[in-house]
Amino acid sequence: MNNFLIAVSIFCLSIGLACADEVDLKQLKCLVCRSSIEEVEGVLAKIKPTQDMEVGNFRLDADGNVIKKKIPLSRSEIHISDVLDDICNRMDDYVRAKYKSNGKLTIMKLMTENGQMNPDMSIVDIIQDGDLNKSLKHYCEELVELSEDDIVKYFRDGETDVINKVCTESSKFCSDELPADQTPHDYEAPIDELDESTERMEL
Repeated sequence: MNNFLIAVSIFCLSIGLACADEVDLKQLKCLVCRSSIEEVEGVLAKIKPTQDMEVGNFRLDADGNVIKKKIPLSRSEIHISDVLDDICNRMDDYVRAKYKSNGKLTIMKLMTENGQMNPDMSIVDIIQDGDLNKSLKHYCEELVELSEDDIVKYFRDGETDVINKVCTESSKFCSDELPADQTPHDYEAPIDELDESTERMEL
């Protein structure tokens, strides 16, 4: 049996994969939370500033007409809720992985927004597991169910640092805060790996 496990490990390493092993679920949920909120930020950021939505507040003016006002679409509670309804499907594009240099856990997209292979895939080993990474979507759905009201409120009010407000303060999926100058996907990466990735993208 030991010889079999050794053989499997060698096979995984030879093709750039990390064999499924004990994963820190607390850390995994934190990574999913941060990536999910980053996805929401990305969707809302693509909305043109000129796009707005007319909303009423059930108050009447002197003529008996409902008082309505326009708000940016990106600040609309209805639109933000609609975004959350679909955001967890984006986790299907993510995989678990470990950085080759230090073995730290991360999750990342296989493909970039323009349809190209994610250049950071060369600095990680993908973790192969039995659920085909479906747990990533499950943790995202758990997050939305638990903290949807807070998520909507933060984006509606134009709050900054929403990732930490949701993942560390509200849902408590994370036990520490993401530094302001880092993203969910370079937080675990050593500086030399980040520099290497940047150089490849500039070539």
